[in-house]
Amino acid sequence: MKRVGIVGAGYVGLVSGACFAKLGHTVICADNDKEKIETLKKGKIPIYEPGLEEAIAQARSKNKAALTFTTDITQLTKSCEAIFICVGTPPNDDGSADLSAIENVTKEIARNLQHYTLIIEKSTVPVATGERIAEVVKFENKKGIAFDVASNPEFLREGTALHDFFNPDRIVFGAETPRAEKLLRELYHGIEAPIIITDIKSAELIKHASNSFLATKIAFANALSRICDIVGADVVKVTQGMGYDKRIGPAFLQAGAGVGGFCLPKDIDAFYHISKYCGYDFRLLKEVKQINEAQKGVIVQKLEEELWNLRDKTIAILGLSFKPDTDDLRFAPSLDIIKILTAKGAKVKAFDPVSMPKARAILDGTKVTLAKDTKDCLKGAHAVILMTEWNDFKKIDFAAAKKTMAGVVIIDGRNCLDAGKLKTLGFRYRGIGRN
Repeated sequence: MKRVGIVGAGYVGLVSGACFAKLGHTVICADNDKEKIETLKKGKIPIYEPGLEEAIAQARSKNKAALTFTTDITQLTKSCEAIFICVGTPPNDDGSADLSAIENVTKEIARNLQHYTLIIEKSTVPVATGERIAEVVKFENKKGIAFDVASNPEFLREGTALHDFFNPDRIVFGAETPRAEKLLRELYHGIEAPIIITDIKSAELIKHASNSFLATKIAFANALSRICDIVGADVVKVTQGMGYDKRIGPAFLQAGAGVGGFCLPKDIDAFYHISKYCGYDFRLLKEVKQINEAQKGVIVQKLEEELWNLRDKTIAILGLSFKPDTDDLRFAPSLDIIKILTAKGAKVKAFDPVSMPKARAILDGTKVTLAKDTKDCLKGAHAVILMTEWNDFKKIDFAAAKKTMAGVVIIDGRNCLDAGKLKTLGFRYRGIGRN
């Protein structure tokens, strides 16, 4: 069993820390957010991820030292033989990744090295970042302590992150020395999955290429939905027919309101930027982004076709998080649509089963009304836009809800409602690429 350091207590860092502790390693998780660390020490987590709070509690109940939290990277560096860098790489204005946190953490680790340490990129970073990390460590590591740099990209989906950690499709190691590869294999001992050993640059590219390809599949489905709208076909049936082809597959082949979350929108921009920097204009990625972004306008257009004028109309937004089983509002299409609606003079009410605390922090001071529950959100609404396919929303008693609403328009931004049943109840239903 190894002593593992995790720098960054966000989605990736907390899940990785809890899971490595469950594998039997001793884990120290560090973050410079003192409030977050104090919250974690009290047994609470600052994010919503199914099963994570229980996993952290279980690790700490068996052995208090199995999973600890600190703001002191110096302590972590001195104690651990493998350190995962899991800090954020947010987008700059030009779409490139801001790697300042990566650099700052690397400097602090390098200055405190006392024994051989494997420094592992887990944050999503542009290709060749590993080289830069190695350069920084060599410069700041005045004592000349032995080290290796490796890449171990994460493929964790919010909402199913713990399951994904222990049941991955593959584990990628960008390792360029036998010592680094051996240590990485020991860290993941007990997890059965194909292990892909590459150079560091290839591992970095695997992550960006994977996310960009997934965004491309979504863009294809979204573009297809526009054709279906025009000719009167059903995109759900079309993509279902495509997905049975094993060469294509059904995953990420659903039309909807666009792409959200912190990974796909950010990574496609970063991949385009680094590709252009390297000398190749990856124009396909620009078109993918444009198609997915345009879906927000499609939602509003359908609404205007049904209501004509939006001024002073009450619009209920069901779902704020970019996907179910998470409270993540980063790049959530719902927030952009809310901005468009309020700019057009609409009165917006919104509800989400989990992300209301974060929504209040973002929407506080705006004209948006945050409802206390689903019934409250629907009451008095001229139209409903379903933005997140939470199971609770699929079970709504729309016959009862209709009696409290001011209108009968439903825009199903995720194609997850029963269109036939809603039409029978007298609703004017509009899906994405289906009517």
